[in-house]
Order: sequence, then C-alpha cells, then structure tokens
Amino acid sequence: MTTKAASSPTGRLAGATALITGASRGIGRAIAEAFAREGADLFLSATARANLAGIEDHAAAAGRRVATGAVDVADEASVEALFATAVEAFGGIDIVVNNAGIYTGKPFTEYTAAEFDRVMRVNAYGTFHVMQCALRHMQERGRGKIVNIASTAGKWESPNQAAYNASKHAVVALTRCAALENAAAGIRVNAICPGFVETDMIGEFEGHAERAGMEFDAFKAAMVARIPTGRLLQPEEIAHIAVYLASPESDGMTGQTISISGG
Repeated sequence: MTTKAASSPTGRLAGATALITGASRGIGRAIAEAFAREGADLFLSATARANLAGIEDHAAAAGRRVATGAVDVADEASVEALFATAVEAFGGIDIVVNNAGIYTGKPFTEYTAAEFDRVMRVNAYGTFHVMQCALRHMQERGRGKIVNIASTAGKWESPNQAAYNASKHAVVALTRCAALENAAAGIRVNAICPGFVETDMIGEFEGHAERAGMEFDAFKAAMVARIPTGRLLQPEEIAHIAVYLASPESDGMTGQTISISGG
C-alpha cells in the first residue's frame, strides 16, 4: 500500500473516503478521477498495484489522500484483506464502487465450465464478496453508499454472451436485495447499467466479429449504427452518474439500476 497526503477537500464528495475496484483503466479509472476532483480520498485496487501508478499520481495531484492495493475479487480472503487494509488506511470507508469485471463471449454451447465459472466468480462472486465486506463495515457505522457497475446486459438477453449476461443479472439482483435489507441502516445501494462504452473491453468483441465473418472495424461500425445516438459512450459519462450516486444528492435513492446506453 502507498499513501499520499491530501489538501483540504472541496466538492460534492468532500471528506468522503471511497474504495474502487478495477480502478486502473476504463470506467474504474474515470470514476477514480471524477471522485478525486469532487474531493474524495481514494483507496484504489486492481489485480496488480503497478497498474494503478498513473491514476494514483493523478488523484494525488488533485490533492487527495490516495492508497492502493492488489486484489483478486474472485478470492474471498483477498477481498477481506484488501478491505481491512483500506479501513486501516483511512479509518473508515464511506463509498464502495464495484467495477472489477471480465468478459468472455461465445455461443452458449461452446462455453467450457471453467470459462463460465471464471466470469461468474469475478463479476458475480467478486461483487458479492466486496459488498459483504462493505455492508458489514457500513452497518457498524450506520451509513454508506455502494455503487455497482452492472450492464444493460444485466437487464435483457444477448446472443453469444450468456456467461456475461448471467453475471450482470446477478449484480442487478445483489444490488436490489442488499438495498432492501439495508435501507433502514442508512446504507444506499444502487447500480449503473452501461451499454457499449469506449474501453479496452470493446476489443473482446473481436470474436463476435469473426463469427459474423466481418472485419472488427466493420463489426464495430455496425454495432454503433444500432445505437440511437450513433456513438459509443465515454467512461466519463458513467463516472458522472457514479459521483451522483455516491453523493448526498442521491440519499433518497436505493435499489435502483440506472441504464445509460445511448438509447
């Protein structure tokens, strides 16, 4: 773990401490940057701490306290150790963002049990493990915000990605169940369900392009053409919603799954 000093906080998240998984790139990095701008101190995690160097420096430059740690969210003991380290570093965690996730796409009958299991363990079990640690901690404190990054794939069916869809449906269900159980305890649990976002994960769709007999660029263009707004989302657009859900502005919301997909 590394820690960097902070200046006096200002912004919508001033004085709050946030733990973010999958913070090294894409949506997770954008959320970390947005939280830092809004005054939150950050505990950032990824599979390897070295991957967090860039965002750690960015957040520290914004005057925030920053600490980092490596975690395998699929491993319960790893998550418990990470959470304990985060609490020790900051004295408490106010906000948790579950962003860590993976994607494996292929026809339903071609998934191996190991492939299906890995997606579920990272996306579903990983979210579950982090939420359990967060909820226990927040119950003791009588407050807290949990923001889960789900997907529009968690709301409907999609071809050639049964494992991913199943895992994100699980995240939606976990969000709603935890929200219902913990509302009276002062804890708010919500999820963001993005559509197609311009991140490295888009490259995982190359297999879909091959199965369709298309070059990836052509496949991507066809995919974008089906979006009413005619473009992919940017990670920063997801981060804007995460800031709202983490802030006092959303205190009246819990158990909600907010879709942002371009229509």
